[in-house]
Amino acid sequence: MTAHRPEPLTEPLAPMPALTPEALHAAVASLTPSRLPAFVQDLVEATTSAQQTQSLAPLRTFVHTWGVFVAIQRRPSRATRLRHLEEVVSAGTEDPTDAIAEIRRIYAEAEAEAEAGLVSGGRERHSGTT
Repeated sequence: MTAHRPEPLTEPLAPMPALTPEALHAAVASLTPSRLPAFVQDLVEATTSAQQTQSLAPLRTFVHTWGVFVAIQRRPSRATRLRHLEEVVSAGTEDPTDAIAEIRRIYAEAEAEAEAGLVSGGRERHSGTT
């Protein structure tokens, strides 16, 4: 397995947005427009579930899930690396232990970025580095 290379200076492509449906929608539209239908479907399902259960938990899960997705996608090298690692695991042709560990690390980093976006309200400055 090849070592993870540092991210180019041009990443991230966009600042981490606030974890609101509107800000996440704009980020998904900008970064991965092909995923907009899934985003909208998930939002409708989360809203419906929140209304039915009279709980904000489905909406919190929605913004967390899509916040992590955006945190990964806004760094193309990270998104590409994740896809490669997922292919390694799916192929089953080599020991997946290292790939799984790196996938977990990528998700942990993305969750930390999403949480930082929640705390800061998406006010991260876009300076090409974080």
